[in-house]
Amino acid sequence: HVQLVESGGGSVQTGGSLRLSCAPSGLSVSDSSMAWFRQSPGKEPEAVAAIRRDDLTAYTDSVKDRFTISRDGARNTLYLQMNSLKPEDTAMYYCAAVRACPTLSLRSDTYYYWGQGTQVTVS
Repeated sequence: HVQLVESGGGSVQTGGSLRLSCAPSGLSVSDSSMAWFRQSPGKEPEAVAAIRRDDLTAYTDSVKDRFTISRDGARNTLYLQMNSLKPEDTAMYYCAAVRACPTLSLRSDTYYYWGQGTQVTVS
């Protein structure tokens, strides 16, 4: 049984930073392609960043040069470092994963496992 648990969300002022974590059980971050998505009320889910098994990364344009996706195999944890936060970054952030995926994808239908989300509020 695979479970993804996000943490690290909270409230921060514009220009501040947060680091989100995603700790899977039943799945290795090193052997999976993983991603962060976000959704604001009344809006469609949006891909934020993705990382492939070979550590190749991709970002949506609005977060490039501000957000960094990474993982720690020893801790089996996925991270999203968010700097220079803006009010438009306010959303519920979700971690997603898929095993043995050869592509680097920002499409939500690529990912099979999803967490419950952690709220980020920027004011």
